[in-house]
Amino acid sequence: MPAKRIQQIARANATFLAFIDTWDRYRHDPEVSDFAFGNPQEVAVDGFASALIDVATPLDKDHYAYKRSEDEPRRSVAKHLEAWRGQPFEPEDIAMTPGAFGAIAVALAALVDPGDEVVYSIPPWFFYEAMIMSVGATPIKVPVREDDYDLDLDSIVSAITERTRMVIVNTPNNPTGRIYPPATLRRLAEILTEASEKYGSPIYLLSDEPYSRLVFSDASFTSPAAYYPQTLISYSYGKVLLTPGQRIGWLALAPTMADREALRDAIFMAQVAGGWLFPSALMQYAIDDLERLSIDLVELERKRDWFVDELTAMGYSLRSPEGTFYLWVKSPEPDDVALVERLAEQKVLVLPGTTCESPGHFRISLTGTPAMIERSLPVFRAARA
Repeated sequence: MPAKRIQQIARANATFLAFIDTWDRYRHDPEVSDFAFGNPQEVAVDGFASALIDVATPLDKDHYAYKRSEDEPRRSVAKHLEAWRGQPFEPEDIAMTPGAFGAIAVALAALVDPGDEVVYSIPPWFFYEAMIMSVGATPIKVPVREDDYDLDLDSIVSAITERTRMVIVNTPNNPTGRIYPPATLRRLAEILTEASEKYGSPIYLLSDEPYSRLVFSDASFTSPAAYYPQTLISYSYGKVLLTPGQRIGWLALAPTMADREALRDAIFMAQVAGGWLFPSALMQYAIDDLERLSIDLVELERKRDWFVDELTAMGYSLRSPEGTFYLWVKSPEPDDVALVERLAEQKVLVLPGTTCESPGHFRISLTGTPAMIERSLPVFRAARA
């Protein structure tokens, strides 16, 4: 008999699990237009394979031994982060993880106890709820603003209680593509500071930022870590490199974080106890080269504009994203799951909004090729008829 906790998590993710079955039925068809997930639909970016090949030859007996957060990758990440964010990150502030997925798991395990509450906004990345439940905590969900998908700060204030241990913010946001502006982040920092003082213990902010390098030319990105001292940042290279199966990322403590020494130790212990949540040796060795690589943002923006213009002209309601590689579209009918199933029958795969706790929407991934977009347009047009 499965553990009760796992059964609860499975029930909470029933729509996602059902969609995976749909996706598996159609995704191998060579004529399908697959916009369901942020998977590559073309080969990896130039330089990725050579970066791994360059570090594959063993230099000593420990080349492929167990790895923790290795010194050189941590120094590289801290250096790039300081240049990028303008804050003095130290190598010891960086925990190397198997992607942002691993970073979030480590942050929750290190800081959140059973019975605590974790606040996040909906629509969210679809695994926050499961991951929060997996550490015995309670997910507390608040809506974003309907008009512009910005954080609803009043709802966040109302959601915080004496049991609140963490607030998760995902910026640029998956699925909406919204980048939260400095004014919002400043006010959020004030809210969390006031609540921490009121309840006598810090409320941590986990800023989930795997898309922070995927920012379009008409937008700019600011991290919550610039405003709130008690911030942790989770990051993945799988998005910017379109190599999600090569699990490499990090969890960083803001240089302003109080009790950093104790938290560094807690994070390491969470990585060990969680099943050795460190990246593979080769991915860590290659990190300095990987920092310099990126998918073609110009082409990504071109696909964004093309798709937004076409869907808008058909009568779909959507807001042009400021970052990520997703479009968040209102479904032309209330039952988004049924719509997504019919689109799949026409060889167009998109993610139902119900999987992101927001029925009546669907998400399109811009990682699809131009040929896929071209093939899909008549199908989207017919769905509006």
